[in-house]
Amino acid sequence: MRGTHPLPLRFIPLLALLAALLLPVGVPLAPPAAAAKGAADPVRIMPLGDSITGSPGCWRASLWNRLRSTGYTNIDFVGTLGPQGCGQPYDGDNEGHGGELVTNVADQNLLPGRLAATLPDIVVMHFGTNDVWSSLAPDRILAAYTRLVEQMRASNPDMRILVAQLIPMNPSSCTGCAQRVVEFNARVPEWAGATGTSRSPVTVVDQWSGFDTAVDTYDGVHPNASGDEKIAGRWYPALTALLEAGPGDPGDPGDPGDPGEPSGCTASFRAVSVWLGGYQGEVTVTNTSDSSVPGWAATVVPVDGARLTQVWNGTLGTAADGTATVANASWNGTLAPGASASFGFIAGTPATAGAPSATVSCTARAASS
Repeated sequence: MRGTHPLPLRFIPLLALLAALLLPVGVPLAPPAAAAKGAADPVRIMPLGDSITGSPGCWRASLWNRLRSTGYTNIDFVGTLGPQGCGQPYDGDNEGHGGELVTNVADQNLLPGRLAATLPDIVVMHFGTNDVWSSLAPDRILAAYTRLVEQMRASNPDMRILVAQLIPMNPSSCTGCAQRVVEFNARVPEWAGATGTSRSPVTVVDQWSGFDTAVDTYDGVHPNASGDEKIAGRWYPALTALLEAGPGDPGDPGDPGDPGEPSGCTASFRAVSVWLGGYQGEVTVTNTSDSSVPGWAATVVPVDGARLTQVWNGTLGTAADGTATVANASWNGTLAPGASASFGFIAGTPATAGAPSATVSCTARAASS
């Protein structure tokens, strides 16, 4: 039958050209979805470590759900490894490789490829347990930390990094491990102070204080359910502080002192006990506002070259000049009007230091609207 032949193929490019010419001038074609990147992109967070982080590392599930339930929804946990259960829905991507030594990761240059595949904005690192177990010297482990931080910044100059003081370790097959963790953790704040920058801060998170291997692990090393909750509780305030500050903004510590901007809380210091080379101190934070606050952070500036080395009932971050910032723990952040919370700490001092003294201040986190 006439009139039923298909168009010759040579007509099709011509029709496409005519259609393109009919488009209004100045109307751009939409870019591919993969090429679009805007301000609404989620913050990419890499949990980095060994089996404590990834096998199965269920503190990540607890942390993820705690963040989501408190309004931090624009986040994405990233890593080349996937979830391993944990009995609750969560974003299980991570970089926790069971059995890895942080020194091997640095020596074998393993991290750059993992960073390139995931492009994190924040790294949450609990790494070095296997190195301590292997009796490697703190200097060597911290050199590996430095190498990894350099690689993180090569991937992202604005990388923000949370580094844990390791949870305690007391396996029956390693009688010296418990003390080696203590000795290593004591070195971490000074390393972080020398390594952090205003553009790429390194914040120390005390995962050691208040963690009991007899109660919070199933084998003296790996956390059980209660241990997972404690680890998540220590990461939470430090991580939310970074999420609230945003990239390139370490938190603007000068803001609370600006005229006309009350901090919402006061802080007081007392020395509990003193010994040669150190002392135990306590800081009490009081909500002075007329409404409940969901969290707080205290600044501690010790005199005579003292430095905070351990904190309990709070999460420690230390700047290069020795100034310490302690954020509330998960259980003592919410304060009603007039209510108080306290945290304790150990400070190391030079032999020439005088009586313990510190300037303390605090700021309350605003309630979510």
